[in-house]
Amino acid sequence: MTTQQHDPGQLENLFGKSAVARVLDFIHIFRDWDYSKQDIAKNSEVSFRHAVMAIDKLEKLEFIKKTRTVGNAQMCQYNTESKAAMALNTFTLLLADQEVQKIIKQETPKPKKQPKPKQKPNSKQNC
Repeated sequence: MTTQQHDPGQLENLFGKSAVARVLDFIHIFRDWDYSKQDIAKNSEVSFRHAVMAIDKLEKLEFIKKTRTVGNAQMCQYNTESKAAMALNTFTLLLADQEVQKIIKQETPKPKKQPKPKQKPNSKQNC
C-alpha cells in the first residue's frame, strides 16, 4: 500500500503539522464549498478526533461556520465574512507571494557580465 503525501499549505509550512494548521489550510483553500467533519479530517490528513477538536476551536474563533445538515453530518465552511478570516486570507496570500518571489529569484538566470569594451587610445596627441 502506498501513501500519498499532500503538499503542505502556507499555514502548515509556518506552524508545522498541527491539526489546526492542516484543517485551516484545507478549509481555506477550498473555501467555496462546505464539508463534513469526516471529509475535512480525510482531506486534511488528520485523525477524525483531532479534526473535530480543530474544527471546534476554529469555529469558536469564527474561521469556520456551520452551513447545513446533510443526513447526520453537519457541514462546515470557511467563514469569509469574519474579519479574522479575511485577515488570514490576506496573510496567506502575502506568504505565498513571498515564497513565489524567492523561487523566481532562485530560478531566474543571472545575466552574464559583459566584458567592458576596450577604450580606443586617444588619437590626438598632446603637443
